[in-house]
This record gives sequence, structure tokens and C-alpha cells, in this order.
Amino acid sequence: MATEPFDAANPMPRFPAGFLWGVSTSAHQIEGAVDRREPSVWDAFTAEPGRVKDGSTAEVACDHYHRYREDVALLAGLGVDAYRFSISWPRVRSEGGLDFYDRLVDELCAAGVRPVPTLFHWDLPLALDWLERDTAARFAEYVSVVAERLGDRVQKWITLNEPAEHTLLGHALGAHAPGKHLMFDALPVAHHQLLAHGLAVRALRAAGATDIGIANSHGPTWPASREPADVEAAGFYDLLLNRLFADPLLLGRYPDGLGELMPGDVESDLKVISEPIDWYGVNYYAPTRVGAPQGEDIDFGGLTIPAELPFSVRQIEGVPVTDFGWPVVPEGLTELLTGFRDRYGDRLPPVVITENGCSYEGIDDQERIAYLDGHLRALHRASEAGVDVRGYFVWSLLDNFEWAEGYERRFGLVHVDYTTQKRTPKASYDWLRGVLRAQG
Repeated sequence: MATEPFDAANPMPRFPAGFLWGVSTSAHQIEGAVDRREPSVWDAFTAEPGRVKDGSTAEVACDHYHRYREDVALLAGLGVDAYRFSISWPRVRSEGGLDFYDRLVDELCAAGVRPVPTLFHWDLPLALDWLERDTAARFAEYVSVVAERLGDRVQKWITLNEPAEHTLLGHALGAHAPGKHLMFDALPVAHHQLLAHGLAVRALRAAGATDIGIANSHGPTWPASREPADVEAAGFYDLLLNRLFADPLLLGRYPDGLGELMPGDVESDLKVISEPIDWYGVNYYAPTRVGAPQGEDIDFGGLTIPAELPFSVRQIEGVPVTDFGWPVVPEGLTELLTGFRDRYGDRLPPVVITENGCSYEGIDDQERIAYLDGHLRALHRASEAGVDVRGYFVWSLLDNFEWAEGYERRFGLVHVDYTTQKRTPKASYDWLRGVLRAQG
């Protein structure tokens, strides 16, 4: 399936009035200043030899903690409406830790950029564990503290980022922090994160917030063939990566067969988990092609898919790939959003694309321009098809610490020299600035 080539002479279609344009980052990936916060599970993970491909850590990262004014100036120069960043729970637990976010929010407001904080983006305090139900309660307490401090200037909030990946990669497969290899015994992690989301929504409402969402990762699941075994495997994958994290929020129930695997009083918890939200955030990168198990471990984009799983992930052939090896399939975004509209109907609130981006080397990053152009057009097609889409955030503003990949992958609109910390806007930064100006 070929993607549309980028055509500089073909102007971007106009999005509805009030559409929110932004870029995203996360605390652990850019802030540095580890001496100013408690340790997180990622600090412990990266300290273990072999966990990160290039052996690096986020001890300095992009030094955003000290250079945030420079980075806010880049946001203002880009012309975005909003900046999605994350607040480090370990930093807030440290004395004076919220002072940094006070300064950052003030700087953003002064620059005319709306602050959109994510309250958890994988950097769990080392002293806590998502396998424990109490962590959800501790999260709600932390959210209350942050909302009380920043709620006079922050209107739009995101509770969690990608609980699916944090469960799968961090707790089931051990590829991310905290590095646990629990396989299906990781399901309580999913439940406790969803419970934390619901408790956080309640805490934010109590603080007066009226614009709350979540950033869930989703993508279409494509069977490797029409053979029943492949179709069944693809359905199970879709259940785990899409419906497990959307159905409880939007429908107030787990998919059939999963609720009884969760800990605690699930029926009562689901009433908390399904607290109404004002919009639904979607992180989209690519579809996944899935087939029946192949009887051996599979290396997929550097991630080992164990043979004992009841599915195998296959390559999508005939499409370009990023430097990360991820397939470039813009039309998958249209398919995903229209599919969600059909599946959830009026239970689906307005949608915001909270992440979409790609890894490419180089400052003259024409491939990233083509990627973003294609995905924005795909998003516009979803809007024309009746999906209520309210915003789009590019991942990411800056090149950064890309988790277990270290510094080998570059997702930024702005190049970062990690030795000198010099920021250099890429061609894609200039392109997006032009798009935003044309949108008006």
C-alpha cells in the first residue's frame, strides 16, 4: 500500500476554527537535572548494563530544566497554540519540585502558548509499584497537589500517557522500566493505571478542572491473512492493545473475558475508571500486522516478541519505513478514527491527536515533512468523515532520550547536539510553522 508523495504545491486543507495545534515532550526524556528530584524506575533501569542500546541515561538529556526559556522561545517561534509536556512525579515529591513547573507555566503563558501537562509519562517514583493498588491512590494525591498549584493557569490536563505501552513493555516483556517480565501477570498494572486515571479525573474535577483527557496509544490491527488462525490472533492483539484501554474508559466495562482477570472489586473500580472525560487523546504511529504464533521469538523493530504469546507481529510490506523501522501508513490514522467512531458511537468524546511523529536523521528532514503532511491530510479526511477531531500534537519538539533506544533515534522538529546542547530548528520546524501560518 503506497502512501501519497509529499507535494509542496498542494496546500494543506483547512482544519475547523478553534482546532488546537501543538507539540509534545516528556519530562524524563528532556529535563535532566536528576539531582533535583527523587529517582524514578527509569533511573534504576538505565543504570543496569545492557538495558539501553547505547548505554546512555537521561541524567542530562536536553537539559530542559535549565534551558526551558530557550525552548519556550522555540515554541513561540513555531507558532503553536499549545505545548504538551509532562510533570515528573519524582520531581514533585522532592522539596521545591513544583517550582520548576510554576516557572515553566508562567513562561508559556507569557509567550501565548497554552500549557497542557501530562501527569504521568512512565517515570514512576522508584519507591512505588503499579502492581500495588495503593499506587493509584498515591497518584490521585499527587494530582491534587499539582492541580492546586497550577490550576489557576492550566485549563487542559492529561492524566496518563500510554498505559498500554507502560504495561506491555515495562511489565510484561521487560523491555522498558521497570524491566519486569510478567507476561499476562502484568494485567493488574493495566487495571491500576486505569483506576489511577479515574481517581485523577475526580481529583482534577474537585480542583475545578473542566478540560480533561488521557493520551492512549492506538492503531489499527491488520490480520496477516484471512486464515482463521491469523484473524483470531489479530483480534486478540486488538483486544490487548486497543480495547483493554478504551472500553473501560468509554463503555464502563472490560472486553469479555478480561474483567475477571483483574484484581479487586472490578465492578466498583469501573465506575471510577469511566468517569466522564472531556476529550479522548490518541497517540498514533502505525498499524500493526498480526498473525498466529510462529513458534519462535521474533525480533520486531528491536523488540523481542516471545514465542509463547498467542500472536506474532509481522512486517507490513510495500510501505516506506522510518529510521526506526516503523511503517509509514497515514491512512491508518483515518481508519483508526473512523473505526473508533463506529465502535463507540456517542460514547466517544471529541478526539485530540496527542502524539504523532517519526524518527529520521538529519536537519534537512524532508522525510519528516512528508510524514507529517501525509498524516495531517489523513486526519483531515477523518474529520470530513464525521469524526469530531479537535487538535493535533507533533511528537516531538526536541530530539531527546528515546527510552531503551537512548539517543540513537531523533524524533524532534529541533535538532539537539547532546554535547553542546545547541538547538537547531530542522526543515520540518520551518515547514510546520508555514502550515500553522496558513491555517490562520
